[in-house]
Amino acid sequence: MKYYDKLIFELSKSGRTGYSLPSKVSDKDSLPSSGNLWRQSSLGLPEVSELDVVRHYTNLSQMNFGVDTGFYPLGSCTMKYNPKINEEIVGQFNGIHPLQPLETVRGCAEVYEGIDAALASVTGMKHFTFEPCAGAHGELTGLMLMREYHFSRGDMGRTKVIVPDSAHGTNPASAAVCGLEIVEVKSKADGLIDVEDLKPLLGPDIAGIMMTNPNTLGLFERDIKEIAALVHDCGGLLYYDGANMNPLIGVVRPGDMGFDIMHLNLHKSFSTPHGGGGPGSGPVGVADKLVNLLPRYDKGVEKSESGIRVSGFHGNFGVILRAYAYLLMLGRENVRMAGKLATLGANYIKESLKDCYKLPIPTVCKHEFVFDGLVNDGAREGVAGATTLDVAKRLLDYGFHAPTIYFPLLFHQAIMIEPTETESLETLDAFIEVMRKIAAEAAEDPELLHSAPHATPISRPDETMAARQPKLTWFA
Repeated sequence: MKYYDKLIFELSKSGRTGYSLPSKVSDKDSLPSSGNLWRQSSLGLPEVSELDVVRHYTNLSQMNFGVDTGFYPLGSCTMKYNPKINEEIVGQFNGIHPLQPLETVRGCAEVYEGIDAALASVTGMKHFTFEPCAGAHGELTGLMLMREYHFSRGDMGRTKVIVPDSAHGTNPASAAVCGLEIVEVKSKADGLIDVEDLKPLLGPDIAGIMMTNPNTLGLFERDIKEIAALVHDCGGLLYYDGANMNPLIGVVRPGDMGFDIMHLNLHKSFSTPHGGGGPGSGPVGVADKLVNLLPRYDKGVEKSESGIRVSGFHGNFGVILRAYAYLLMLGRENVRMAGKLATLGANYIKESLKDCYKLPIPTVCKHEFVFDGLVNDGAREGVAGATTLDVAKRLLDYGFHAPTIYFPLLFHQAIMIEPTETESLETLDAFIEVMRKIAAEAAEDPELLHSAPHATPISRPDETMAARQPKLTWFA
């Protein structure tokens, strides 16, 4: 461990200070002597110099991986570069407050109207609400609208939603939170929805179907028009999970496929900051027949007839503004190039590595694809083979973030890779070279991978324990 990898508490020396406070405070700032407002014991804060504090937090920041520091091929999450001009534009709006009178924030209202029109044009939806603050929040909002649509017509018996077996995990979770029963539809060997498996599931109890297109294998659902007709004929609605919208922007629209409700991840497809728990934005768009139920504002006046509200205000304005700047910067003539380049990059990586990693569905993909572990994992008598987790951990030693692993659940050793359009050919080639090197290491010395990573501050923490029982304080 390097000296400054130590926790700041470990650097503490009695008597050192990195700050100065006024020797006296005025009477009006003093706390009353009565009551329980006075602390009776020391806070136990570390005693360090200002320089130690600066180095401590600077070093902590350098331990974090982000898209500004390296390649982040996280499948199904579209971790693309966030243009810095977006940050500059948002900085011009730092002084606003959500409780300001409408007449003082006409520019913000214009942003909402502009991005609503832009997203409607890109998706084929009629209007959007910007209240949802994340993708899963958008899913829940869309499902609430789905239920409200059926209720508003007096159709109270639609209690089930169909979810493909390749769906994002948030889909069935959101449906369950919304009080809907989940019915699973199977995929065929080619990774697409089995229409014959879908047909017997349809009936008067079906509220709708949730789909991602391209799906989580990165494959376009070619039978989407037939699926839409079948679901609509039984009285259900189609919900589009917009997590994989990136390859379709400017090329094909969910509204034209037959979808009635959709959410978009502005923090994925539209280049706004992503990760670390937020901020996010998951606006929900609807077809014309559901617009009256949408929780939205038009020139400051609430237009919703459903009473659905999922946010106290109008969503994360800074994220929405960044996405609008991104769309305006690219323009209608250039926005479609993003998905085409992302698709080209994904197929380039796939074809370059398919001799080293198992490719369960050997077909052209869209923006992402899935391997099913190594072709040669080095397993032999008395020696365990290298797993997908081992590959992911070893990548960290070479300075790359790991792809999504063990998802989708259709493949036991899934490695899901999405390069996005913002990565250069040189970066993709470097990633391919490292993935090939790791495959060779696995074949020759799988133990090297079992013990990876070797060059990170910590190696293999118990991630489940860290999530369920986090230790947020330090004690000697």
